[in-house]
Amino acid sequence: MLSQQTAELSRPAPPAEARAPRTTEETGLPFLFLVELLCKVLYQRGQVRLPELASHLKLSVSVITPLIAHLRNEKLCEVTRSGNSGTDADLTYHLTETGLQRAITCLNRNSYAGPAPVTLAAYVAQVETQSVRHLHVTRAAVQASYHDVVASDKVLDQLGAAMNSGRAIFIYGLAGSGKTYLAERLCGLLHGAVAVPYAIMVDGEVIPFYDPVQHRPLPAAPAGDDSGDLLRTLDARWVRGLQRPTALTGGELTLEMLDLRFDANTRLYQAPPHLKANNGIFIIDDLGRQRCSPLELMNRWIVPMDRGVDYLSLHTGLVFQVPFDVVVVFSSNFLPERLSDGAFLRRLGYKIEVPPQSPAEYALLFRQACAQYGIAFDAAAFDYLLSGLHAKDETPLLACYPRDLIRQVRDLARYESTPPALNQRSLDWAWHNYFAGAGARRVAAEQQKKERERREHPSNPLA
Repeated sequence: MLSQQTAELSRPAPPAEARAPRTTEETGLPFLFLVELLCKVLYQRGQVRLPELASHLKLSVSVITPLIAHLRNEKLCEVTRSGNSGTDADLTYHLTETGLQRAITCLNRNSYAGPAPVTLAAYVAQVETQSVRHLHVTRAAVQASYHDVVASDKVLDQLGAAMNSGRAIFIYGLAGSGKTYLAERLCGLLHGAVAVPYAIMVDGEVIPFYDPVQHRPLPAAPAGDDSGDLLRTLDARWVRGLQRPTALTGGELTLEMLDLRFDANTRLYQAPPHLKANNGIFIIDDLGRQRCSPLELMNRWIVPMDRGVDYLSLHTGLVFQVPFDVVVVFSSNFLPERLSDGAFLRRLGYKIEVPPQSPAEYALLFRQACAQYGIAFDAAAFDYLLSGLHAKDETPLLACYPRDLIRQVRDLARYESTPPALNQRSLDWAWHNYFAGAGARRVAAEQQKKERERREHPSNPLA
């Protein structure tokens, strides 16, 4: 039953603009805009054949032909024959001197010269068609996605249920507890292919959208898939068969990055990360460590999370509405009430704490780290680590420690040109290097104690 459900979810959503446009009117774009876009492409590429223009612009020859005719009538373009087949495939097109000047003027206004964009209305319709809120996450899906992850069942159940809520998720816990890793693995719960446009046109301005780093293709279709003929009849301005996107930002995030940015030198726009993450997940890691205050950053998200829309502005001053169809995941070392006020906290659907590992979970992580770095696990040495180091210094069992300590043991063995061995001496060496002495460990223990006290006796949440 599960495999059948997964197959249903994995089918690509029907595109909003399914059929390839056959005329300039069907593109939804102004004729003059298409003419100027063609001018810029010819300026950058020189002599170009018609099939090459069609491939570059992602438009059919029937759409480009009247554009070429207009350029020739205006003495902006010339045609030459470069082959002997006697067909239009031998014709190459290039700009005249007048056309070159026209292209330069267009590039100075907006230097975009890529595939033809889609309209904002078409993009909005497509986002709604493949909305992330249509997904259904089950316990079986969570267990499959996190099968190799050591985490408590309680945390995994909270994450799975939160994905069904369609609301923002706040994950918090001590630094090194595995919050970011758990958040990133949420992308494994996102089923189904999505389509994104190469670019979007808003009020005559072009916003490049498709990002090959963020928008990655799904695994290749199995042999015998007959979808190729269908794809050839669809609007090529859309990139299809993509995984649902996952965007991750951290301490480098600023308020300016969350708006549409226009580079006056390149004359190009850059879409904000949460817009590119539509129909997927947007993770804000290390919340509270950005250059702007957490309150300012969170206030930026109140309207999008509440209404499912965001507002961006062009450099011309025009403000326009875009869909906000993402699962927002905040990850922080701080308690939720220390970062924001009640108005924002009410909009966080789930507040999930990632606690330190249990001794059994910690032992499993330690065994995995030993296997990864080729070091034999020693039960007596591990017992010493728990009772002689962790318990003595009141250091919590965090998920990052096994891998980091074992790497130190490996480094020492390489330095001494001896086989790596897990024993009291090597663990003391790794522990001292990693925690920088007992003084630093006492400070860490005191900080953990203060966090517990704040949780048990909360005071002013904004203090």
